[in-house]
Amino acid sequence: MSEDSFQLQPTLSAASISVRPLADSDFDQLYSCASDKLIWAGHPHPTRYKHSEFQPYFQALINSKACVVVIENSSGEIIGASRYYRTNAQSIDISIGFTFLVRKHWGGKTNHTLKKLMLDYAFRYFDTVWFHVGPSNIRSQKATLKLGAVFTGEDTLDISGKDELWYCYKIEKASWLV
Repeated sequence: MSEDSFQLQPTLSAASISVRPLADSDFDQLYSCASDKLIWAGHPHPTRYKHSEFQPYFQALINSKACVVVIENSSGEIIGASRYYRTNAQSIDISIGFTFLVRKHWGGKTNHTLKKLMLDYAFRYFDTVWFHVGPSNIRSQKATLKLGAVFTGEDTLDISGKDELWYCYKIEKASWLV
């Protein structure tokens, strides 16, 4: 398959969850998910639970044309979001990040199912998928390692509008398909 046919906002589904492109009309439901202060604890932007902080973040997600919402199939409710992105225009790889889920879905299979959907799709087009996690975000670091990602080091990257330090992890297609 050609990388040119890769969609940054695919519609994907598993038994328990589905993802679809983020829409302007999703603001209220997604903010309801994001308004939990504990979701952002340890995150590089810990006040994102505030409406005044989430609103520009949501607009950035819309503008990216790369964000998907996560739907719990049994209820039809939005339970979080994630997105694909590139760290620079010359990158031949893709990254997955900006992921958050409501706490009801922490510690279970939801994050793994979400990332499996996204990784399976990405590996149809790319050989390497990257994850960039804030140094203070221990929960996401552990979740990324549980996926089988390998820590490769630290880098200062402009992922969300300014240069910040990120821990970099990657998964190679060959190891994911084993």
